[in-house]
Amino acid sequence: MSYTVAKGNQRVDPNQVAELGKTPEGVVDLRSDTVTRPTPEMRRAMAEAEVGDDVYGEDPTVNRLEKRAAEIFGKEAGLFVPTGCMGNLIAIKVWTHHGDEVICEERSHVNLYELASMSAIAGCMPRVTRGEDGILTWKQIEAVIRPKIYYDSQTALVCLENTSNMAGGTVYPTAQVQDICDHAHALGLKVHLDGARIFNAATALGDNVAQMTRSVDSVMFCLSKGLGAPVGSMIAGAHAFIEKGRVYRKMFGGGMRQAGVIAAAGLVALEESPARLGIDQENAKRLAEGIAAIRGLRIDPKKVRSNIVIFDCSKTGKTAVELCDVLHPYGVWAQDTGLHSVRLVTHCDVDRGSIERALVVLQDVVAKTQGAGA
Repeated sequence: MSYTVAKGNQRVDPNQVAELGKTPEGVVDLRSDTVTRPTPEMRRAMAEAEVGDDVYGEDPTVNRLEKRAAEIFGKEAGLFVPTGCMGNLIAIKVWTHHGDEVICEERSHVNLYELASMSAIAGCMPRVTRGEDGILTWKQIEAVIRPKIYYDSQTALVCLENTSNMAGGTVYPTAQVQDICDHAHALGLKVHLDGARIFNAATALGDNVAQMTRSVDSVMFCLSKGLGAPVGSMIAGAHAFIEKGRVYRKMFGGGMRQAGVIAAAGLVALEESPARLGIDQENAKRLAEGIAAIRGLRIDPKKVRSNIVIFDCSKTGKTAVELCDVLHPYGVWAQDTGLHSVRLVTHCDVDRGSIERALVVLQDVVAKTQGAGA
């Protein structure tokens, strides 16, 4: 049987892939919320989208998406970008100069999973610090700010991530973000928010994204994760920030021409999907509670705040990669995030029945592993 690599260590038989790109029948794909498929409404919107040349600013659907995103976040303007990585890089490039430092949590996406682009392209260095459960305080940030000495590289930007992916989808309290912004701005520093899953954070807090991002200088959020669109992210901020960002989007290869075809799905996602994220987060809580009851697996369900569940499998005698490989043939797809850390992410294509099936498979596989004396 031939396989192609889908993501990380996970193998997918191409003969299993169903019509219209649906998840193979019987598979519970919990690797990420990036695997979501566009809804029928999104597909109709894409097929019927009014388009123009976005590099000329003439795509009406893209323009509507950018305007609506800015309205929802209470910002002056928005910019549609192909990926969240590009959105974060654009923001870093706008707010810094070569040789500057960017303060971020050590497990943050901009530090671990964006191919060192802040260094390779923006010419900056990450200045990392560790926050409890991935959430930084001003005290922790202040401790790594460079003094104003000419022979030191200088701090220019603070980058926060909400929710904190590799900390298990933890959430910044809005007051804590405000406190960080107030202190950073007093020192002349900018604050960028990697809000890839900001709507998940808003659901967890019962807050709205405009209030949550009121004081950050820029924000990026993804349309293609929990919101379920097939492609794209947004950045939002002041007019001057977005105009500079538009220049860098083109420089980085993000001029997409008749992009209204995908922006149309993003509009549906932005308007319709936030209201149902609570379902994903309830499913994540159930998943965490079920995992906590499996002997050999470790997780604190109380720390699961959004749609990301990370558990420790060290007591099974298997690494995370090995456990994911054992689960895969049973139709439960997971992702390793560390030597003994396994990540499961709930999303709109996984219902409660699928969660219960995944728990049954996981319990059975772990029991067999322990029974074999592994």
